[in-house]
Amino acid sequence: MNAPLDELHMRRALELAACAEAEGEVPVGAVLVAADGAVLAEAWNRPIALSDPAGHAEILALRAGGRALGNYRIPGATLYVTLEPCPMCAGAMVHARVARLVYGAADPRAGAAGSVFSLLDSPALNHRVEVAPGVLAEPCGRMLREFFRARR
Repeated sequence: MNAPLDELHMRRALELAACAEAEGEVPVGAVLVAADGAVLAEAWNRPIALSDPAGHAEILALRAGGRALGNYRIPGATLYVTLEPCPMCAGAMVHARVARLVYGAADPRAGAAGSVFSLLDSPALNHRVEVAPGVLAEPCGRMLREFFRARR
């Protein structure tokens, strides 16, 4: 674990989340970093804009990362995301063989990295993803709370 590097990438994910918010999407941003430290892909939530229920930031980043590598597997990569992934996104990380997930705010309703489900370390699956929760949790959570408060 490299706390300064984790915070650097999470700050970028927060910037990307602001892009989602500006488009009227739930503000979630993701940064996919290769094992060598190179940024492979960046994305933000776009299910409304893309008319795609799978248009979550994590999925879009994994797709772009796979294209960048020419492979659907992204071994050794770290995915930084402002909100704990849902089961769909966690499953995609397992299939992509992502090594590590770093997330900001926990999702007590649908989090699949320990809050509601624990898919990323399930012994039933053939790959485990190391999880580092709570990196910049306060600003990540605040952005989401303010977004939903404004929509009520």
